[in-house]
Amino acid sequence: MITPEKLSDGQRETALPELMSHGWAMVEGRDAITKRYVFSDFNEAFGWMTRVAMIAEHMNHHPEWSNVYKTVDVTLSTHDVGGLSALDIALATKMDRLAG
Repeated sequence: MITPEKLSDGQRETALPELMSHGWAMVEGRDAITKRYVFSDFNEAFGWMTRVAMIAEHMNHHPEWSNVYKTVDVTLSTHDVGGLSALDIALATKMDRLAG
C-alpha cells in the first residue's frame, strides 16, 4: 500500500477549485473539505452511504460523516498526513459521481 502524502500547493491549485465548483468547501480551522448532500429521502441517502462505504473500505480511506433523514454531511481529511491528500480528492470525486 502506498503511504499518502499531503497535497502540494500545485496539487491544491488543480484539484480544489474543481471540487469547490461542485459544492465542496474548506473546513475552517482544519486542512479538510466538507460537503452536504441532500437526497430525496432516507432510503436514497442510506443507499448512497452504503455504496460510498464499500468504495471507502476498498480505498482504506474512511470519511467523517453523519446522516439525518435525507441529509448526509461529509468531511474528508487524511489523518495520517494531518491534512488533505490525493485520497481525499479521489473519494470526494467518487462521492459526487455516485450522488449524480
